[in-house]
This record gives sequence, C-alpha cells and structure tokens, in this order.
Amino acid sequence: MPKQLIQPEHGPQPGGAYSPALRVGEFIFVAGQGPHHPTTRQLVGETIEEQTAQTLENIKMILEAAGASMADVVKATVHLSDLSLFQRYNAVYAAYFPDPKPVRTTVGSQLLGIMVEIDVIAYVGT
Repeated sequence: MPKQLIQPEHGPQPGGAYSPALRVGEFIFVAGQGPHHPTTRQLVGETIEEQTAQTLENIKMILEAAGASMADVVKATVHLSDLSLFQRYNAVYAAYFPDPKPVRTTVGSQLLGIMVEIDVIAYVGT
C-alpha cells in the first residue's frame, strides 16, 4: 500500500527529516505538532491553554487537508513539559474532540521551548 504525503500549502512545515502527515490506506498519521504558527513558525501562546489550542488547530488543518476531521481521530499521543499542567491542557483538548474521544497516552517529556506536543492517528475508512 503506497504512502501519500499530506502537506497543506499553508500548513505547519516539518522542522526536520519527517513528513507532517501520511495517508496509508484508511489511516492518516500526523506527526507531532507543537504550538507554532503554521506559516511563520513563531511560538503561539504563553499559557498551556493557548499552546494546546494552537497545537490542535495545526493538527486540525493537516487533517482537513487530508479530507478528515478531528472526529476521525482514533489515537493521540501527548507530551507535556510539566504533568502538573494536565488538567488545564485536558480542558482545552476535550473541547476539540466529539464523543467518543480518541484513545490517548499522555506523558511528561523534555520539550524544547514548548509546553505541549501532540501526534494523532485518524481512521477514514467506512
């Protein structure tokens, strides 16, 4: 099954040797996204709420470019710079996903100058 690159023209650009997203069959794999403006790459937000919202907006933009939505997300992996931010991040995160929410793993990680990074897998089959 061939891989199809998903890279919105005005969407987040990779900061390294990776694809922003790939569609493989009925699945879309979105690389870890952070709270950067999609075209300027400038950090957006000083609070966990602002950074979570920007990160999820970046993911939403990539999914939409692939013909999917946040409702199609089945798995999320979240990295937080400080696990004490969990409740505040979770309040924003919950608003982006309809029920049933995707399965999720949340871990504490050393992140370079950001508070949150999220990657997702979406299913777009029938």
